[in-house]
Amino acid sequence: MEGRILEKQPVIEMRGVTKRFVDVIANDKVDLKLFPNEVVALLGENGAGKTTLMNVLFGYYNLDGGEMLINGESVTFNSPKDAINHGIAMIHQHFTLVQTQTVLENVMIGMEGSFFPDYNKAKEKLLAIEKEFGFHLDPDAIVWTLSIGEQQKLEILKALYRGAKILIMDEPTAVLAPTETIELFETLRNLVKKGHSIIFISHHLQEVMDICDRVVVLRTGKRVAEAKVSETTIPELASLMVGRELLERLDRGKSKTGKTILEAKNLKVKNNRGVTAVDDLSFVLKEGEVLGVAGVSGNGQTELSEMLFGELNPEEGEIFISGKRVPGGSPSAVVKEGMARIPEDRIKTGLFMDLSVKENMILESHVNEPISKNGLINMKEIRSFADNCINSFSVKTDGMDIPVKSLSGGNLQKVILARELVGNPKLVVACQPTRGLDVGAMEYVHQAMLDQKSSGSGVLLISDDLDEIFLLSDRIIVMYEGKVMGEVSAEEASRDKIGLWMSGVIS
Repeated sequence: MEGRILEKQPVIEMRGVTKRFVDVIANDKVDLKLFPNEVVALLGENGAGKTTLMNVLFGYYNLDGGEMLINGESVTFNSPKDAINHGIAMIHQHFTLVQTQTVLENVMIGMEGSFFPDYNKAKEKLLAIEKEFGFHLDPDAIVWTLSIGEQQKLEILKALYRGAKILIMDEPTAVLAPTETIELFETLRNLVKKGHSIIFISHHLQEVMDICDRVVVLRTGKRVAEAKVSETTIPELASLMVGRELLERLDRGKSKTGKTILEAKNLKVKNNRGVTAVDDLSFVLKEGEVLGVAGVSGNGQTELSEMLFGELNPEEGEIFISGKRVPGGSPSAVVKEGMARIPEDRIKTGLFMDLSVKENMILESHVNEPISKNGLINMKEIRSFADNCINSFSVKTDGMDIPVKSLSGGNLQKVILARELVGNPKLVVACQPTRGLDVGAMEYVHQAMLDQKSSGSGVLLISDDLDEIFLLSDRIIVMYEGKVMGEVSAEEASRDKIGLWMSGVIS
């Protein structure tokens, strides 16, 4: 996307924007410009102030200092409605769609009009927008029947229907498969050609290099750098984000495998829609190795992890830990046998967000000595345990007594890692362990996985991120429609082969 001539007048200009929350300065005199027909990346670690800055731009928060200009005119937004009226739309990584309604109904939600809207006129307008921008969504399709990539496109269609010329995209590829990401980028390029401008927030730096023109980097609430994509590199951007040099590649080390620690035999289960999600799936994991489970999202990985975690009872098949069969549907049984569980959704299933940091630290050990004895909780031991977890895993928190929901995404993940790994478990099952994390937090999680392997633990890594799979795995299996499509050692694996398996093609 090089070679564009940027016009002198920016469509958005944020001058010295400051936002405070009590004593915390989330944005400290931040400058940001966005020009016509341009994609600007907004980078930074979790907690760097990116989302706060965009929430100011979109009218969720009021300015505490500075000024915003839209097409050269100073503006004040008191709500998202004001931003929308100025042609700005914000598309979040977690979609705001009504799953039981149609594409057309979702597009029309919130639009002003008569009590009895003209559906035919709205449908005609929607189809015209789809034709102009190359979309192919059936206006009468129910949202839950759409793929994740199609739902992402629907969010963009909602914005275009409302006349948006400026799109804020917050981690837009977090839940997309590789092919869906490629399609999204084609859509974004088409939008830019037709006069739109985009602010792109992502933790995937290769994506930034592929789709963006300029990069603005925030750190601890301040703008620390700005550069053209053509004049920087991924390592430079990563270092700017975290304020230090990152390892270009972690040392996976040689695999010194021991006994079988986890065995899945002929597992089968249906998802919540009654469709078979895992179908006759078998594998083994040995001590001292990382087994990567790759696949496009929605091919049974979530259901597999839920069965292994004891949250879902398999309809058929068995699970063995260290040769001992564990009952299905019993989280306490797998924990008792030494499994550390790192779920894919740290907010919904990994933590109780209203509980304190220390309370979340003891969720799986509160009935064990010395934390609990004869039914009595020992607060001194709880504080000692939580303090050890916080220090051992470098959790950035204002104290163990504050609600865990006040922590950044990376530190939320560290709380889970600390809780699960501080006792050196013999088996770790990690599902999407770095989803939504910045590069610094990713490096930390990856090193934690390799440290567990080095200590002799078996690590099952379930991830949609192929880079993560290749970086950490000693062996790789690929899931497609609930089945194992293939298995290969890391040394013999190729992206072409893995990609074919992920598409259901046996090479």
